Amino acid sequence: MKIGIIGAGNIGGNLTRRLTSLGHEVSVANSRGPQTLTALAEETGATAVTVAEVARGAEIVVVTIPLKNVSDLPSGLFDGAAEGFAVIDTNNYYPKQRDGRIAGIEDEGLTESRWTERHLGHPVIKAFNGTYAEDILSKPRPAGSPDRMALPVAGDDETAKKAVRALIDEIGFDTVDAGGLDDSWRQQPDTPVYGLRAGADAVSKALAEASPVRQEAFRG
Repeated sequence: MKIGIIGAGNIGGNLTRRLTSLGHEVSVANSRGPQTLTALAEETGATAVTVAEVARGAEIVVVTIPLKNVSDLPSGLFDGAAEGFAVIDTNNYYPKQRDGRIAGIEDEGLTESRWTERHLGHPVIKAFNGTYAEDILSKPRPAGSPDRMALPVAGDDETAKKAVRALIDEIGFDTVDAGGLDDSWRQQPDTPVYGLRAGADAVSKALAEASPVRQEAFRG
């Protein structure tokens, strides 16, 4: 599968490592240009490209950058992507530590991924946002393993969600359907499932126990 990854930080870098190890054709981009990704490309066999090129031919595009930078992504970002491509949004809103106040989230009550979707102009699937980056490399387990972790996955496009869940299964994790994108507040920061290292039953329970009230620490 051809996969484009926008962002080469902890999550983006380790997804690049894991996906290339599974034989996927990965293109990776960041805001500083492909010349800064030489080491990652040499390590993994991924292709370092510009942001404008990263989605070309991609069946799945991963957006894993600071939330405040989503609105700076170029128009036509997905021009040339494969028909029926899916977008994975791994992002979180950290207004006090990093992102500043985002009106659409604060005033309109949009979930973080709904806000991202509006800026990207394409449906997104929320996944990996509460995953520790190191777990992408150290925690994969074969299907059926008693210690296999599960990740919540939210989104409105059922075909795209199915593709993302299949990819996560291949990476080495179970998934739990966390509902539509307007339900994705259940996996935002400071919810019971955020950062939870557990199986599907515990993840389902944590999603059910989430409160829609955004705590002060995660309000701008």
